[in-house]
Amino acid sequence: MGFSNFPAATREFLKGIGAHNDKGWFEANRGLYEAGYVQAGKDFISTLGPRLAEVSPQVKFDPRVNGSITRVNRDIRFSKDKRPYKDHLDLWFWHGDSKSWDRPGFWFRITAEKVMLGTGIHMFEKDQLERFRQSVIHPRSGKALVAAVEEVKAAGDYWIGEKTRKLMPKGYEADPSRAEYLLYEGLTAGIDLPAEAAYAPGFADMCLGHFRATWPIGRWLLAEVAE
Repeated sequence: MGFSNFPAATREFLKGIGAHNDKGWFEANRGLYEAGYVQAGKDFISTLGPRLAEVSPQVKFDPRVNGSITRVNRDIRFSKDKRPYKDHLDLWFWHGDSKSWDRPGFWFRITAEKVMLGTGIHMFEKDQLERFRQSVIHPRSGKALVAAVEEVKAAGDYWIGEKTRKLMPKGYEADPSRAEYLLYEGLTAGIDLPAEAAYAPGFADMCLGHFRATWPIGRWLLAEVAE
């Protein structure tokens, strides 16, 4: 029948690992991890992946841990935060021959408190940032960016993210209608939802609708910035 919504095990695991982020609790509750994190993630990916291909035929996904499902273990080697486990589940649908964060994709995160989902690239690589800026200042692609943003905003209460600079980069000038985007060092469109939404029937359909509504940003990035 496919995936409709996340099971109660997901809620229990995320709340538990947030409150007891240690190996003892994790091992004692491995069943919750397998049901609420791994299997739930697999079911979400397996259901949404083929449907997202209707939105973007080039989309790729892999319903496995280290594929579209990120590992629950944190890399603490160079971090002051020594908690061994993530307190959220991240899922990723990408574009390109290999899984990568440097191409636009559909992303999803669920925590104990909320759900975040959308499309785009969170941080441009150096060459991508240059292509993005050139695309912003170019009349054709710049106007297409403004149109994509307007299309997303008209579709619902979506935010446009990754505006990280306070000062304009030197050497770039753009039409006032799009100059603001020179302050961006990534570009995403998304929405935040209460965690309770993930456990209600029809959540998968809701996610598909939000992915479809935010895809104009991803489509623009795929055409103008990604290689």
